[in-house]
Amino acid sequence: MEYLRPLVQSGPARPRDALPLAGGPLWFTHVERLRRAHPPEILPAAEAGAALEALTARRADLAGLSMDRPRIMAILNVTPDSFSDGGRFLAPKAALAQAAALADAADILDIGGESTRPGAQPVPEAEEIARTAPLIAALRAGGLERPVSIDTRKAVVAAAALDAGATVVNDVAALTFDPALAPLVAARRVPVILMHHRGSPETMQHDPRYDDVLLDVYDWLAHRVRAAEAAGIARACLAVDPGIGFGKTQAHNLALIRGLSLFHGLGLPILLGASRKRFIGTIGGAGDAAARMPGSVAVALAGVAQGVQMLRVHDAAETRQALRLWQAVQGVEE
Repeated sequence: MEYLRPLVQSGPARPRDALPLAGGPLWFTHVERLRRAHPPEILPAAEAGAALEALTARRADLAGLSMDRPRIMAILNVTPDSFSDGGRFLAPKAALAQAAALADAADILDIGGESTRPGAQPVPEAEEIARTAPLIAALRAGGLERPVSIDTRKAVVAAAALDAGATVVNDVAALTFDPALAPLVAARRVPVILMHHRGSPETMQHDPRYDDVLLDVYDWLAHRVRAAEAAGIARACLAVDPGIGFGKTQAHNLALIRGLSLFHGLGLPILLGASRKRFIGTIGGAGDAAARMPGSVAVALAGVAQGVQMLRVHDAAETRQALRLWQAVQGVEE
């Protein structure tokens, strides 16, 4: 099988034959052809053939947000044990205050009531609902209009969140954990983000191995996209996430970040969620998760340079500022 990764560029010095990346302001003139057991090759984009349609076509809006520029998804964990901010926003008053602070810089709020950090234990459905649905309802009652996603693997939790006002399902298991979740998403006609993972949170970091992590993750996500469509979920309701840190070593994470533009071949919006992950602290020399903001912003901008449409982050205001500066330097409109 052949895989084509666009070599993404930006800036005003755009050749006449440059092609738009995913209908946005970035562009490419060449692609990297990848094949298993073969060295990579650089080809003119014109030789990409039928693959060009997926690489260049404008992405469908997600929850009313256009995908022609990077969107910031702010993380709000209402859990006692999340790796970065566990316990800080478990109390309703603290959660509402944090949501208000994040909403100033974010395009979408991602609310989760179950930690999926390495080694985390499952949370009972009723407890996960109690942590998330009342908060979402309170945010809507308080006038929040921007999209809200529910970070869950479970259909009953997603249903309660959607009833409370959530508009997106963000599933770290890509509809493999709960067989009732895909029918729910199809029936509600809401967007769902499909994330690659290997194993469960309890076991995913136990010696993860791949033949070729970039191509293996691409193939797995392509399979999950087909499964979602077979379940009745419209393609316009799908986005993908390579799952940085979920069943990956540091080398795997770096390989995925270097090759992110490959995932444009799926023809769907791409979410990058690397914020405050352990490899950032290891490389950047920051043991405490809260001290990993600068490294997280660096990785986010590396993703933006490859055309990712969504950045899932803890530090929304800092990421927004960095994004605006990157766009100004590159001559890309916000």
